[in-house]
Amino acid sequence: MVDISTIRAPLFLPATRLDRLAKAAASGADALIIDLEDAVAASDKDTARQGLLALAARGPNLGNATPLPPLILRINAADTVWYEDDLAAISALPLHAVMLPKAETSASLHCLAGGLNGLISVIALIETVQGLEDARSIAATPGISRLAFGSIDFCADLGCAHHRDILLSARLELVMASRLGQKPAPFDGVTAQLDDMALTEADANHARDLGMTGKLCIHPKQIAAVHRAFAPSEKDIAWATRVLGLPDRGAVNVDGEMVDEPVRIRARAILAQSQTELKTGV
Repeated sequence: MVDISTIRAPLFLPATRLDRLAKAAASGADALIIDLEDAVAASDKDTARQGLLALAARGPNLGNATPLPPLILRINAADTVWYEDDLAAISALPLHAVMLPKAETSASLHCLAGGLNGLISVIALIETVQGLEDARSIAATPGISRLAFGSIDFCADLGCAHHRDILLSARLELVMASRLGQKPAPFDGVTAQLDDMALTEADANHARDLGMTGKLCIHPKQIAAVHRAFAPSEKDIAWATRVLGLPDRGAVNVDGEMVDEPVRIRARAILAQSQTELKTGV
């Protein structure tokens, strides 16, 4: 099973555009989210699923000559007419994770994860006020590998604007829910504006500062900005190396900053992440 915690910049790919699979795989995304939900019109759901199954029958790389990054399938929500057919298709697909949209109860997620027998990870996409209310129990559900924030749908449900300051408490709650459930920190939602990569990077930096460790992408040109935001900078690595190179004598002063064990924990996390980035080639 792929370590879902190391994924930083997964890219959505509509299941109706599987002709773009090779291009998406070469985009630098460290996972692909094949989308059967919002990116597919209701009239196209069954055709999109059958097309995906036809590709899967051509081999584990969906007919591609080169290996693909980890594949995540976003199925339709549990209360839709397409859910059962989506579930039935999972076993025939070379998946590393399934993403459940409109995740609202631990019971539905427990049922989904149980049916997968621990062979495929489950990502719970929190997109509603009810989902946020139950995020802690969802994160604690066995078989749930990670939470993700569907911020645009969340704003639609709440009737609020899609601004960072408005969503601050929601993002923090997902980070805390993940920590309490002993799960990796969550994915942030998408940046919908596609002509401003500075905004994408600023959004990703904001998510990182809140404790998130990845961001969902909807266009290949967003990927580099997201990777930059979540990768430790050379300055961070140099700082962490210096802090951990000092003798452990309790609290000490380093360039006017107090360094004690909580600071050392942060330094260790930075160096551990930098090593992970090197191993994964990001």
